[in-house]
Amino acid sequence: MSRAKALRYYIFVRLLLAPLMLWTITTLVFLLLRATPGDPADAILGARAPEAAKEALREQLGLNQPLLWQYLNYLGDLLQLDLGNSLTSRGLSVWGVIQDYFPATVELSLFSMAIALLIGVGVGMIAAARSGTIIDAMGRLFGVITYALPLFWVGMLLQLVFAVQLGWFPLGTRFPISAPTPSDITGLYTIDSLLQGNLEQFFTALYYLTLPSLTLGLLLSGIFERIVRVNLKQTLQADYVEAARARGLSERRILFAHAFRNALIPVITVLGLTFAALLSGAVLTEVTFSWPGLGNRLYEAISLRDYPTVQGIMVFFGAIVVLASILIDIINAYIDPRIRY
Repeated sequence: MSRAKALRYYIFVRLLLAPLMLWTITTLVFLLLRATPGDPADAILGARAPEAAKEALREQLGLNQPLLWQYLNYLGDLLQLDLGNSLTSRGLSVWGVIQDYFPATVELSLFSMAIALLIGVGVGMIAAARSGTIIDAMGRLFGVITYALPLFWVGMLLQLVFAVQLGWFPLGTRFPISAPTPSDITGLYTIDSLLQGNLEQFFTALYYLTLPSLTLGLLLSGIFERIVRVNLKQTLQADYVEAARARGLSERRILFAHAFRNALIPVITVLGLTFAALLSGAVLTEVTFSWPGLGNRLYEAISLRDYPTVQGIMVFFGAIVVLASILIDIINAYIDPRIRY
């Protein structure tokens, strides 16, 4: 079987398995939500509300039906791309919730990933180029520490130092309340302000985005540092690198023109896996910084037992991770001709 045909077959199988993975995620979220203590009627109406009112609400929401029937109804709606209506945002569908809150999460994730790649790849390259020195040891230590530190703890610490004590950054918002926000074109304030040519709004949005994205990006950078350092050190010991040295090429040219490109292949592979960590890290970052994104909205929905919103957001996140994983595999296969399926 030719490589192109094998790659097409692999992509077909991955696409075929994608609905199965989403069904597994949906089922687990459905069961775990209903296994947790608490009643949505109590969360919505309050514990002191009349029992008759609670029972009427349960009947209206279908929560008094058998569990299997609730599950089948939800799967039927999901096949029609109907995620239901939010229990805590009256009159707003789950798709509406995603549309309102997801742009803030996308903006935070993009800037965090850019910071993670910039710091992680940079530190990894420096450590690999100075193998066996104190700089290499410091690079390894950086990777271990940033990977191990709890995100919520680092977030609170940075807020305490840079926002509360020093007053350098704002807290608990995405844009000044008193200032008009950029026109809603993409929902990303930095992009929308640039599209309108308003540099003042752009730098304001960037200023409010700096601390949360720096926190998430810094802690994710350890993943890329370790991968780049290990693979670049192995690449620098390869035969073709030794041949380049024998031809008299400088170490800088060998590092950037020969070794670095091949060392980036595992980084691209890990990008898909890191994307899942990025979404989970975005949830913690948004809650810690009160960032008005979809992760923070998910946390609120879990606290209020808003079953449709939790299920809808989790399925949405799951679909993004599955599609990103497939896309990364395809890109990696085209970049690296040695890969076989």
